[in-house]
Amino acid sequence: MTEPQPTTPPHTTTGASEQAHDADVDLNVRDLSDVPSVEVISRAAVMLMSAAAEKLGLAEEEPDNAPVRDLDEARRLITALAGLITSSVEYLGPHAGPLREGLQSLQRAFRESSTHPDPPGQGPGEKYTGPVH
Repeated sequence: MTEPQPTTPPHTTTGASEQAHDADVDLNVRDLSDVPSVEVISRAAVMLMSAAAEKLGLAEEEPDNAPVRDLDEARRLITALAGLITSSVEYLGPHAGPLREGLQSLQRAFRESSTHPDPPGQGPGEKYTGPVH
């Protein structure tokens, strides 16, 4: 008497389209060792910028009433961004200018959003960048 052979449920079969998708993913995934440092730094900066903008409510039509608005979190993100940009500016080349401008825009937006703005030089990240007016 032969034992029944296990069958693979339909949802776990690997069809041609799934294999093609996996191959596409493999082609689009790069080894971290292959990514230039300027790209890693720039991507980290863009992620910090995006997160800070969200926490400032800038993605909403009315930032002051944004449900995700959190100025304390935005302060932390902007300060981290300022530290990253300031400490790596010599490596950023042509990316430095736009990243600095984005940082300053976030710092100004933070100041405008605050009910009690920080004194000049004490806003988020200003210990790294100097006062932003």
